[in-house]
Order: sequence, then structure tokens, then C-alpha cells
Amino acid sequence: MDHWASALEQHWGIRIRAKLKCLDGEYDLNFLAETPEGSGYVIKAMRPGCEDWLVDLQIQTLDHIAKANRALPCPTVVAALSGEKMLHLQDDAGETRLVWVIERLPGQCYAHTAPKTEQLIADVGEILGATTATLRDFEHPKLSRDFKWDLMRADWVAKDLACIEDGARKTLIRKICDQYQALKPELDRLPQQAIHNDANDYNILVSGGAGTGETPHVSGLIDFGDMCAAPRICDLAIAAAYLVLDHPKPDAALAALVSGYHAINPLNAHEIDLLWPLLRMRLAVSVVNSTLMAAENPDDPYITISQGPAWRFLEGHDLNAGLMAARLRAACDLPVVNGADRVMAWLNEARGSFAPLMGQDLSDAPMGSLSVENSLWPQNPFEMPLAEAARVGEEFNQEGQIWLGYYHEPRLIYTAAAFRNGPWKASDRRTVHLAVDCFAPAGTALHAPLDGEVWIAENRKAHLDYGGVIILRHETPTGDPFYTLYGHLDPEAITRLNPGDRVAKGEIFCHLGTPAQNGGWAPHVHFQLALSCDGIEADWPGVGDPDEMYLWRALCPNPAALLNLPDDKVCYQPTDKSEVLDKRRAHFGGNLSLTYSDPVMLVRGWKHHLFDEWGRPYLDAYNNVPHVGHAHPRIQAVAADQLRRMNSNTRYLHPAQTAFADKILSKLPDHFEVCFFVNSGTEANELALRLARAHTGAKGMVTPDHGYHGNTTGAIDISAYKFNKPDGVGQADWVELIEVADDYRGRFRRDDPDRAQKFADLVVPAIASLQAKGHGVAGFIAETFPSVGGQIIPPTGYLSAVYEKIRAVGGVCIADEVQTGLGRLGDYYFGFEHQGALPDIVVMGKPIGNGHPLGVLVTTKAIAESFDNGIEFFSTFGGSTLSCRIGKEVLDIVDDEGLQTNARDRGAELMSGLKMLETKYPCVGDVRGMGLFLGLELIRADGSEATEICAYVKNRMRDHRILIGSEGPKDNILKIRPPLTIETEDVEMIISVLDQVLAELNNI
Repeated sequence: MDHWASALEQHWGIRIRAKLKCLDGEYDLNFLAETPEGSGYVIKAMRPGCEDWLVDLQIQTLDHIAKANRALPCPTVVAALSGEKMLHLQDDAGETRLVWVIERLPGQCYAHTAPKTEQLIADVGEILGATTATLRDFEHPKLSRDFKWDLMRADWVAKDLACIEDGARKTLIRKICDQYQALKPELDRLPQQAIHNDANDYNILVSGGAGTGETPHVSGLIDFGDMCAAPRICDLAIAAAYLVLDHPKPDAALAALVSGYHAINPLNAHEIDLLWPLLRMRLAVSVVNSTLMAAENPDDPYITISQGPAWRFLEGHDLNAGLMAARLRAACDLPVVNGADRVMAWLNEARGSFAPLMGQDLSDAPMGSLSVENSLWPQNPFEMPLAEAARVGEEFNQEGQIWLGYYHEPRLIYTAAAFRNGPWKASDRRTVHLAVDCFAPAGTALHAPLDGEVWIAENRKAHLDYGGVIILRHETPTGDPFYTLYGHLDPEAITRLNPGDRVAKGEIFCHLGTPAQNGGWAPHVHFQLALSCDGIEADWPGVGDPDEMYLWRALCPNPAALLNLPDDKVCYQPTDKSEVLDKRRAHFGGNLSLTYSDPVMLVRGWKHHLFDEWGRPYLDAYNNVPHVGHAHPRIQAVAADQLRRMNSNTRYLHPAQTAFADKILSKLPDHFEVCFFVNSGTEANELALRLARAHTGAKGMVTPDHGYHGNTTGAIDISAYKFNKPDGVGQADWVELIEVADDYRGRFRRDDPDRAQKFADLVVPAIASLQAKGHGVAGFIAETFPSVGGQIIPPTGYLSAVYEKIRAVGGVCIADEVQTGLGRLGDYYFGFEHQGALPDIVVMGKPIGNGHPLGVLVTTKAIAESFDNGIEFFSTFGGSTLSCRIGKEVLDIVDDEGLQTNARDRGAELMSGLKMLETKYPCVGDVRGMGLFLGLELIRADGSEATEICAYVKNRMRDHRILIGSEGPKDNILKIRPPLTIETEDVEMIISVLDQVLAELNNI
């Protein structure tokens, strides 16, 4: 490489600061050179015998791009000192090579970039579209090349199919070749121009991405060595062929790429229709070529290994070409099929003239919403039994009158496995209704809105399927076809009607089925319009994925016109999240934070899952407040029952109060005898301060650094997490902080067997300081396991040693168990049990109410008597009958449903999985926790706290529908503390997705 470094300095005047770095190249030599000033260059020494025109073509192309559109991220050619842009130089073996130099572009290969988001893929499309547009008027005599990578000449593949020995694979490639031959005449008629022709994942550079804090974007399009003249759709198809490989959602990736390209360089519908078969043909060329090369080079395993992604795609994604074309057209806002725009125009014009489907005018029919936001159907969004499905919407049923269900409405009633698009409960699922529902009594006759031909007549008997279903084919006066679907029918019609039968406008052709006939639903017709049935005939979807509505709105538009109704009457519009966000910013304080860079708006919950306004499910691995799960039926029932009776306070007797107290005390050591019921953990901690001071007559408090005990003035004074913030109130002189007993990052580490005592000894100077200032020691308060401090598990014996020192000077020991109590730790009901410590006061907060505002303080009779100084203590709602019943029910549920055991078992599974990730990824510094109180500390290469990596992982987990939090002084610790209902499947999802996300960080 010294030879080429000398050549670079001699002929280009570029002196490098270190040795050249060899870069990958199939045939040619490529070296990266960096100057002392930090500039970068790539020196390209072509293979011996390379013809001048090949380099000249690339140089002229790059010069043309630089002149026509300098914003494009393409390399600039560097002229030699002589002014020439390519030189004939000898290599160190004496062979002559063509040599030229380009400026280095930033970034890494797209192939090594993660994640490959739809936004990034759209950016690839935009850059490729802009480059192709810039090359539209570029000409060179060698653009017309006869070589194997020209898609216009891909016919050669069919002649070499004998090299593929696997019969199924050979048949697959032959089918692709036949499809290519069928479209070739149309391809030949398209205009040709200069194209890149090889925008593969190694010729696209990306900057930003995982852990960088910068949105990933295309920073380079390189290697124009395969340029040729061809229709521009070939260029896009080639790029698409690489970008879909091993992508988890190839159809979405294609839509993003094509829409990005179209936004800059608009395509027509006919070009878009060619993309899918051309993509497959490019992959066919690739696998046949590599098979031939493997035969010539049998000792090179890489050749056949590289076929893997292409074969996986071709064999695993035999998608319907018509539906794919519709998807890509819709992504570009073009008519989803030929004539779609004419059909919609005719339907709109004919609105009001169609025969009434239900035999009567529906203009005054009321609407009933079954949306995620407005409806509680079903109770369990993952399972709806037949008995419940048969009652759906009963609240809108008024003596058999017809009522209508919305089009475009996201619903949770579609619980069958067929509606889920992935392995997990929190995977994508289809929720958005693509039809208008007309609810009426079973047996109600349906009239054909217009003349039609029976296309499909079937009885789909599966649970929550269509039951009897009929699809009619229609034509506009100009011959454009469209289709209407009628689902949940009495299957009697299926015995009468056959494909090809004619149905006249206004004719009664079917009747509504009973729940026993119609898939299990309350009687209604699912009335759907479709502009094509290509690709959906076998499983006509009546519900769409909310992230694919660009397709389904175009393919199955609002059928209101056929019902003689205005579109707005039947089209549902979910609450606009951006509007809610704007109003929140306008009406709430700026320090009321939102989690995630893209906040979620959550409107329903069940156990350990939450749902946004579109019905997207999220696994809640963060919120410890719904201790026994979101929307627990027993909590609902108790709350509703008590609110129907009365809700008063502790000034009146009620058995719910003492029953709640008895339940709490049954979980605690015998010396606890007195309960105080309040509204929150904050209020309980504030009260704990008052009790400690009343009992000791002192004021001073000792507490660990970075603790959090609430948001009132007194609670903030003992919460370093708050008062030590840059604009916090600062430390009060009656508060002494001690180091958190963190044996991973603290001064005493896990290799020190005496670390518990050493951490406890740090209390001694704190006590002395308070005494010296005349405050005395009222007590010590700590989150038993510090949560905001980073999910810390203190070494065993730490807390008992601290308590001993506090009590020696007359102080009271307060255990804040808001985060750790009530069975979350699995092996222990409270954290202090793990520490072998006996506190004087125990504080419980939000989880004890499962979302209802409730806090509890429990203490000894002696401390309670010290506080009983004649001044009444009263918390209006803390001890209300409603709060007491809910609180006791939460504790009963933990026992009845074995949730403490579940916390232990699922926590062990989580810990095992997280430990596996710790050994796999250097950025995982520590895994710690107990039960369902877990932390994963993320670090940089030097061991320092990786705040930016933690933020990235947290947001990426949210992208994958898992909600987790982050904590710690540097906010670098992932916090996992789900409701106690979490299941093994959910643990597997957390570990699997976290593994995937951490892998994205490998390239930074």
C-alpha cells in the first residue's frame, strides 16, 4: 500500500497521515486515504486491462451530477496535479492500471446500518429518484452495454436454468422468467436513460442511526461502475431487490422506497406495476449468476452463502403481484387499480339512486361507535367468547331499529388469531373496520343496491369469521369493475346462489344470520366496497392494519355512496394525537414530561397490555401502578358497587376500613398495629416525616442520594432526585445525604465481602453532622431498593446495619415500599424482608390502589400515640369507603391469583434472559433486580454511563410496542417493572426484542 500512498502524493499532491486502509472491491483495488487535516479520499486502481471508457463513464457521470445537483451525496472526482482525472500508473508488480481518486463520503454501508427504518428507506428512494432525474439528460456512448446485470437483457437466465439442481427452485425461477417475458414488450416501450443500475446495500452510505442521536439518513450513493441505459423503473427495481432482503416487513419497505422515489421523481401507474416482477427477476439473475460462479469456484463458500437472503425472499414471499402493485400505487397516491378514480367518480355521481340495502332509507339511522376510544367491547381485547360477540353493540339496539357501525373505525373486537400479524400479543394486529355495519334483527332482508353478478358465495364458519358471505361484481356504465361484500348472512343464501348468477337492483338476495350462523356476531351485515379483488379473494379482509390504511382506504373506500349516505356520516375519525399534544402543551406546565420522542396516546388497557387510539397493542413492561393489571374486572366491580352505594370518609364507621387494615397488617411483622390511609405515596411520606418528628422531637433526616419520595414541599426536601436538579431548591440543612448502596458503581463493589457494613458506616458522619447543627436525628428514610437511583439492590444486611445506627441515636426508620412492596419482588412481600430489617414505619403508594389514588402508612402503636397530640389528622379521600374496598381487593387479588409467585417465576425468566444479553453485548454493564423489579445498566466502551444508548433503546423498544422506562443519576438504566400479571410469552418478547435492538448498536 506504500506504493499507492507514494503515487497519491506524487500525482495528486495528497499526503496522508497514516497507512492507506484497504477497502472492499470485487475486481479493483480501493484504498482509503486520510490527510493530517482530516480530509478523506478514495484511491481507485482498476484491474489490469480495464478499458478507459469504463472509468471515463463514471467520471463524466459524477462530474455531471456535481454540476447539475450538488446537493446529491455522490462522490466528487479529484483531478491529478496534471489536470487529468484518470492516470495510467504501474502497480508494485509492474502492471499498468487506470487510477483515479474521489473524495470520501461520510457514513457506513447501508448493509451494516440498523435499524433499516421506513423513514431511512424512503430517504434512499428520494436520493435514487433525484439521481435518476439528474441523469435524465446525461449521455455517453458506452451506456448501451451488453452485460449480464442489465435488466433489459435478463433473458439469459432462462437459458442457464440447468445449473439449478433443486427442482422446486428451478420451477420458481422459470416462473419468474416467464413473467418477465410477458412484460418485456411493455418494458421495451418505456423511454431509456442513464441509470445507476446497482444501488445495492453496499453502494448506499448512511450516517446517523443507532445510539448517535442523529436520525439515520443517506449520506452517499457510490460505485457507478454498472451504469447503463434502461428505463428508470429498472433502477428502482434493482435497489428494491436488495432493500427487501431479510427485512421483517418487505411490503412496507417497498412502499416506503417507492413513495420516496415518487415524491422526487414521479412515476406513472404502469411503471409501478412493473416493479414487483422486475425485482424478482433481478433476484433470479443474482441466484443464477452466483450458482454459475460457484460451479467455477467450488472452493469459495461465500458465493453460495451470499445466495441465502435472495432465496429466502423468493421462496418466502410469493406475494400477489396485483395486490403488491395496488399497495405501491396507493403509497404514491395513484389510482389503486386502473379505473379506480372513474369508479369513485361514478359512485359519487350516482349517490342517492341506489336501491336501499336494508329496504329503507338510512339517512336517520343512528350511528353506534365500537371504537377503541368509545367502546368497552370486548372486556378482554385478546379473547372474545361467542356469548360476548353475540351481544356486541347491544347498548345501541333500540327495539330492533336499524343502527349503523362506522367505516374506518379502529376496534378491539377482532380478537381471533387471524387478525394478529406476528408472534406476540403486542404484535401488529388488524383493527380498522373497512366496511359499514348495518345492525338489525336476524332474518332482515337485504336488497342489492345495483345490478351485479355473484362472484363468491361461501359459508365461513370459523369463530368471528363472516359466516355466510356473498361478494357481487358490478360494472359502471363505462365498464369499470368493482365489488361489494355482504358478510354475516344466513347461509341459506349460499345454497341458492352460485358464482355467475345475476342479481338485479333492488332484489332481495339474502338475509341477516343469527349468531349461530354468522360467525358468532350480533346480527348485522358487514357491507364493504372494493375496487379490486386481486390478491384478496381467498381471505377477503374486512379489517385493516392501522399502519397500512394508505392501502386499505384506497382499495376498500367508504361505501357510503352505495347506501345513499354522505361519507362523513359513516366515516369514523379517531382523536388526532397531534391535536391532543398541542392542547396539552398549551394548557399544562412544561415540566409535565412525556415519555418517548414520539409520545403514545393510550386509551384502553387489559392486564399488562395497553392500546392506543388506533388499537395498536403495547406490552406494558414499565408501569408498576396497575399492580394486578390494567382494567382488572374485580377492581371494576368493587368500584362500581361501592359508588352505587356511597362513598364517605373516616369520620364515619364502615367495615371496609377495618377490613382493609386487617388485610394490610396480616402481611407485616407483628409490631405494626396502626394504619393511616392517605391519597398517595407522597402524602404518606410527608406524614412519615411528621410522625418521626413527633416521636423523636428532632428534625434532621438521613436519606440516600438520588432518592425520590414525592412532590410536596416536605417530600421534595428529602428527595435528592428532585432538589439536586440544576434548578432545584437545593439541600436543606436538616437533611444529610449518604451514598446509595450501589455495589456495581459505588465505592464498595461486589468483590468486597464487607461492602454492606461499609456502606452502612457512611451513616455515621451524616448523624454527626445533624447533631452538630442542632437538628438531632428524627429518622432515616429510603426506598428499600432505590428505584430512581437505578433499580439498586443493596447488599444483604445493609439496611439492618443502617437501622441499628439510626436507632442508637433515637431515630425512626422509615421504609418507602412504594416501588417494591406487595409481592413485586417474588420471594419477598416487602423489600425490607430481604434485608433482614425491621422498620418503624412502612409506606405504600400507588400500586396498592392499582391506579386509584391511595397511599398507606403503617407504624407501631408507640409512634402513633406520639403523633396523637390532640390535633386531628384527616385525609378526605385516603380512607374513603371506595378507597378501602379497592385497596383490599388489590391485596386479595395478589393472593387469589398467585401474583407474588408469578412475579418470582417470570422475574427469574427475565433475569435469565437479561443475563444472556449481558454476556452477548458489551454495552450491557450490569443486570440486577429481583422478581419484577429489574434494571439493566447500559455503558459506553470505557464503562461510563451511556445515557444516549439508553434513550435509543427505550425508544426503539417503544417502536416494537414494548413500554419500558429509564432511571439512574445519568438516566442510563433500563427499568423493567411490569404489572404482576405478565406471562412467559411476554418475557420472551421482551428478551427477543431487546436482543434485536441491542444488536442495532453493534455498528456504532
